[in-house]
Amino acid sequence: MIDKSKFKDKKILILGGMGFIGSNLAIRLVSYGADVTLVDSMLPQYGGNIANIEPIKNKVKINFSDIRDQYSMNYLVRGMDIIFSMAGQTSHIESMRDPVTDMDINCKSQLALLESCRKNNHKVKIIYASTRQLYGKPLYLPVDEKHTKNPVDVNGINKLAAEKYYTLYSEIYNIETVSLRLTNTYGERQHLKGNTQGFAGIFIRKALNHEKITIFGDGKQLRDFNYVDDVIDAFLLAVLHEELRGGSFNLGSDEKYSLLDFVEILRELSDFDYEFAPFPEEHKKIDIGDYYGDYSMFKKLTGWQPKIFLKEGLKRTVYHFTPC
Repeated sequence: MIDKSKFKDKKILILGGMGFIGSNLAIRLVSYGADVTLVDSMLPQYGGNIANIEPIKNKVKINFSDIRDQYSMNYLVRGMDIIFSMAGQTSHIESMRDPVTDMDINCKSQLALLESCRKNNHKVKIIYASTRQLYGKPLYLPVDEKHTKNPVDVNGINKLAAEKYYTLYSEIYNIETVSLRLTNTYGERQHLKGNTQGFAGIFIRKALNHEKITIFGDGKQLRDFNYVDDVIDAFLLAVLHEELRGGSFNLGSDEKYSLLDFVEILRELSDFDYEFAPFPEEHKKIDIGDYYGDYSMFKKLTGWQPKIFLKEGLKRTVYHFTPC
């Protein structure tokens, strides 16, 4: 259970606040009475969209800035009670095509943020959006936090390095941090443009447009999914539980679906065809096979568990994006 009163009048900074998860988090926090500032570079390939915050556009402060701009961060972190570090480059393929930019956004900028907080606001609490991609190809399932970290792409390496910086600064400089390792998150306000932001967004967009979906491989690869509202719950609980300090925790689900299952559920909601195709070489090299996570540690410490499962979540998502 989330105690809404704990967020009332709190000064909260959301980096990547116009993006998918950041905007949903902002809407929730405004409803709790928080004083919210959103920071976003609005680079189109990363999902920033002013329309995402339409319900709260007059109830938040907005700063169009890049998290790589340390001068801006030095100013913006001052006086904040909580920072949600949601900004990032999420495409695994793009991380391989442009590794230096991925490092700048997903690693170097996170270290710069921590330095800004160390120098200007060491009492702030930071919740960092990490990824299950840092585990690489699973050696066993479900994957727990003790699993070997062996990323198969640049994105996973940079996210892992950023996590380690957060833990280090928590231990050495007493900045309270928590990292949450997200799995396949989907839902309203999801970034659906482009073909590099993960299969869920691509499949949903094509289903909505009645376009043929291409599934790489045999479609039997297993995944777990979290609806965005459940992920927002997790981020808020991470703020409220002191015992998480300095740690990194999996999110996940008790339900497991193949990619073909995902497509078949979408077909119940929209009319489209699908086909199978061999993995393109650049995808094949970084594919992790089956993955689903063990989130029992986070559940034990916070009570969190998903409430909205895939069939209901996809129904809500399609409804959100379908014009009335």
